[in-house]
Amino acid sequence: MKFAVKAWSNGSARAGVVQLGNFPHPIETPCLLLSTRKGLPFFISPDLLPSLPSPDSHLLQVCPLHFLEGLSPKTISNSGGLHQMLGLHDYGLAAVTRDSIQCLPEYNSTNKVGASFETPCGRLLIKPVEYMELISSMRPNIWATLADEVPTWVSDKRNRTSVDRTVRWLDDCIALSPAGGAVFGAIVGGSNVEERRRCAQEVAKRNVSGYWIGGFGLGESRDERPALLNTITDILPEEKPRLICGLGLPEEVLQGVASGVDLFDSVYIYHLTLGGFAITFPLNGVDENESNFQLSDIGSDRTKINLRATVYRKDTSPIVEGCSCYTCQNHTKAYINHLLNVHEMLAQTLIEIHNTHHYLGFFRAIREAIKTGNFEQFHRQFIEGRRNCVAVAAVHA
Repeated sequence: MKFAVKAWSNGSARAGVVQLGNFPHPIETPCLLLSTRKGLPFFISPDLLPSLPSPDSHLLQVCPLHFLEGLSPKTISNSGGLHQMLGLHDYGLAAVTRDSIQCLPEYNSTNKVGASFETPCGRLLIKPVEYMELISSMRPNIWATLADEVPTWVSDKRNRTSVDRTVRWLDDCIALSPAGGAVFGAIVGGSNVEERRRCAQEVAKRNVSGYWIGGFGLGESRDERPALLNTITDILPEEKPRLICGLGLPEEVLQGVASGVDLFDSVYIYHLTLGGFAITFPLNGVDENESNFQLSDIGSDRTKINLRATVYRKDTSPIVEGCSCYTCQNHTKAYINHLLNVHEMLAQTLIEIHNTHHYLGFFRAIREAIKTGNFEQFHRQFIEGRRNCVAVAAVHA
């Protein structure tokens, strides 16, 4: 893997490119990692993946713990790794233990031996040697080391223990690491700024290709997050990429970008899709028609629409006018509303295609704002636009 920063904003936000060995085209950052279940998006089948924007959609996040049920590591290895087994030869795979959907850290059960997770198989304790056996069999392009993630409400002593374990497991994972695959060192520390700084300093001393910033989305407030992020990114070398999990909302993504984070997970898309919601917010955050509230806006908070709402039963318009995604080009709100009402799985497939396409467009707008030197203005304008949309919807609720 190769990474290079191509442009900076007036602050810490940056635009760059990631070049993966098996993919001929570089992927621009900041970018979105598509969340998967056992290596494939939750609702989008492999034959529909090419309908998503390329190469923006060619980086997938996989959770090694998903493979503890079903196929054994030996079977995956004998198949040639995940790329061969899934037929995703032109896609990059980033392996991270936490997926924020099904595999969540369970800090109370974590001990010096390994990290504990709540998984579809129940609560599991994962040791570094077991984790590296999974990584060796999967052969991902990028993989994050094992971490002891803790929520914000733990004590300072527990935060210190979390950092000590994570750094020790980092050394164990590096010692056991197979040839190939870029190692991303895990950085934790909860809501303790000093422990975040200590962990970042220790991980920065190691021979890693990038950094996975863990422990976010576990109870910290939006106001305290920038200080924690800046404490970490100010220490890390500029020439290596940073990946984060737990920042899903557009406002949270912008906070991460403003602090110099490059890669983000996409659990926001999954949760919206599962609930039947489609993203509709303008990519620059400004709704020119926000003052013209109409009856047709029922079932919407002006940033997303609930396609289960009865108001869309006879609506023959696409989800977003002018959207170039497969769903908007071929189907209507009324059809998706029907699919949802009869519990047809195709509904989630079409919604996820649109939501992924729209959110990739949001990241594209972020990159353009950084390249033109307007990110700070874009950030401020987007937040104000989102706030106004929600306020208008609340008044008419």
